[in-house]
Amino acid sequence: MGFPGEPPRRQPYVQPDASPPAQGEHWFEPAPHGRGPYGPDPTATAAGPSQPPRPAQQHQQPEQLQQPEQPERRAAPPEQPRQAMWSPYDEGPRSRRPIFIAAGGLGVLVAGGIGLAMLANSDPTPQPGTASPPARASDAPIPNNPGGKFGFAASRATDRHPLGLKEVFRSRKVTFDGQSYLMTTSRLDKKCKDAVVGSKLQKALTAGKCTQFLRASFRDASGKIIGTVGVANLKTSAAASKVASVGAGKSREEYLKALPGKDKVTKFLGTGEAFAGGWSHGHYAVMVWFQYKDGHLPKKTEVKKLNQAAFGATDATVTPALESRSLTGKRP
Repeated sequence: MGFPGEPPRRQPYVQPDASPPAQGEHWFEPAPHGRGPYGPDPTATAAGPSQPPRPAQQHQQPEQLQQPEQPERRAAPPEQPRQAMWSPYDEGPRSRRPIFIAAGGLGVLVAGGIGLAMLANSDPTPQPGTASPPARASDAPIPNNPGGKFGFAASRATDRHPLGLKEVFRSRKVTFDGQSYLMTTSRLDKKCKDAVVGSKLQKALTAGKCTQFLRASFRDASGKIIGTVGVANLKTSAAASKVASVGAGKSREEYLKALPGKDKVTKFLGTGEAFAGGWSHGHYAVMVWFQYKDGHLPKKTEVKKLNQAAFGATDATVTPALESRSLTGKRP
């Protein structure tokens, strides 16, 4: 496609495992002391600390226990010395033994509980010869590359995210194959037909469910060659191919609308004779318009320079973005 002469042949995107293109072709993360453990000794007086239990005093005489008004009552038998009995209020090692035993039993229970908890939470020891499964951040399935010439970019079903101007045309100055190009303006149209010329081409974009058309204009280092690069987002590869083929021939009536810049060079875009053409990359249609600043009809050698500038500006901008979409189906 182009003017004049036969259109340039563009090689399609090839997966990394495919054969490389021919030379020169391009595709555009213890209790306290003093007290027992249960409180004060009940035999203690208010005048001093508690004392250990003493043997009972000698029994009192019977006459001391008789009441004068009750002569008929017999005297109480003499008291016998009582043997000391253990009391929880006694001090000394004997009184603390039950506490020590209880505390020891509690410690065993606590230690056993901790041990069981650690055993339950520990990972099973892998058997010899068995590899541990690799850790994964997510169990979500990883999508497979659909394959084919254009991978994820073959269809909008596998490449759903819209293109962005900064994704495609991210740098103002770009270089390809030793030649530099300066971007002077860019634009995104949601009405795709506003970015082209020709009724057939507009109908093909509408039929192909075009959702966006991105354009940017460039000038070469000399300022003599100027042009516009565009990319349309279609639903399928077939729709993109149809858009790219509309109006092919020596004299084109269906072509990309040039996008004039505000600078003193690219403001002339759209006037005079131009090299115009297009090709597809999956569900994207890529189109170009390149001309000389003064708009003169290019000679055969000049057509080659226009062709080189058109493919150079495209391969420095659109091509890397679309190849990334082919590999991932996502924004880079």
